Amino acid sequence: MNRTLYTALFYLGLPLVAIRLWLRSRKAPAYAKRIGERFSIGLPAMHSGGIWVHAVSVGESIAAAPMIRALLARYPQLPITVTCMTPTGSERIQALFANEPRIQHCYLPYDLPCAAARFLDRVQPKLAVIMETELWPNHIDQCVRRGIPVALANARLSERSAKGYGRFAGLTAPMLAQMSLFAVQTAAEAERFRQLGARPETVEVTGSIKFDLSIDPQLLQRATELRQQWQAMERPVWIAASTHEGEDAVVLEAHRQLLASYPNALLILVPRHPERFNSVFELCQQQGFATVRRSAGEPVAAATSVLLGDTMGELLFLYALADSAFVGGSLVANGGHNLLEPAALAKPVLSGPHLFNFLEIATLLRDAGALQEVDDADGLAVAVQRLFELPQDAQRMAEAGLKVLKANQGALQRLLDGLDRLLEKPLS
Repeated sequence: MNRTLYTALFYLGLPLVAIRLWLRSRKAPAYAKRIGERFSIGLPAMHSGGIWVHAVSVGESIAAAPMIRALLARYPQLPITVTCMTPTGSERIQALFANEPRIQHCYLPYDLPCAAARFLDRVQPKLAVIMETELWPNHIDQCVRRGIPVALANARLSERSAKGYGRFAGLTAPMLAQMSLFAVQTAAEAERFRQLGARPETVEVTGSIKFDLSIDPQLLQRATELRQQWQAMERPVWIAASTHEGEDAVVLEAHRQLLASYPNALLILVPRHPERFNSVFELCQQQGFATVRRSAGEPVAAATSVLLGDTMGELLFLYALADSAFVGGSLVANGGHNLLEPAALAKPVLSGPHLFNFLEIATLLRDAGALQEVDDADGLAVAVQRLFELPQDAQRMAEAGLKVLKANQGALQRLLDGLDRLLEKPLS
């Protein structure tokens, strides 16, 4: 398949795209809004001539935030346009940069030549930065036609994804050859990009910017103060974060087992997607757990068994409230979520076995003794109870996680150096 055929199929598939939007809007009504932006129609007013950063959804937006803040500081004269594809990503971007007037935001238009051209003609960026693996052939081609360098930041490419790209070499190889920089997390992933068609001189192993996570000391202080308000300083508290459908019932079963030995244990349950907040709350109630919604602002009382984390932008704070952390998306075959966030807060980290999106990070944490993997509710309950009962083990895991984090920092600086070089080059 080449780009011409890809584009023709995309146009023919637009009715299916519309159906998909409609189906998603039934669970998340925000998908039915701002549809014009997805075709570069009715874009908000924007300043041109800055930097364009694309982060597909919530996880990529959070990962991109330190880079974006560093770019704001390095280039105080440039606006930064941040795009995404999902309503939750949009909410996160707007929350992260609510007080930054130089940040402008919209959905990324679909990968159609006309939509991509209208978007770029409006924004006219000096540089395009794509987070992780969100590669769109027509957007990249339209950038290159305008002399706009394209960088893939914090790039990752699993063996499975590489095989998928390889099946469409006629589309993938020319696209990768057009790009100016691949700031790749690992040497193995760098080799995969080169084999797929990236020019060797554009591929650099910079590491993962997720290690360059900095924690505001006031966050931990606020968490301590809130637990004091709850009169829960001596109460065992654990968090199950970024859970997906199929995991919540497992987590609640593990909590039920914990309550048999620790009747005052508190679970902070944080579903990954906002459209599931209500259904997970109903599940907690159906199973008989005294549950408080974080969004309601109600205090956690002694009788409260579950705090449902149904707010946006508070995950780090909710991690800080807990003694130990289970990271979801890993008991189901989703590939896991960011294990470094609880590690950065000095929390022992638990996960399921499905970590293919974070293989190297998981290996580093596991080898250091900072991560324990579990397979089911029984295993999760045993692991959390062990951390309740053996605080020295919990402390060792927490210290090991912090050590891994600090030993692997520096990727952000290396990425920024690469972006600086691209911005120094005049547009052709």
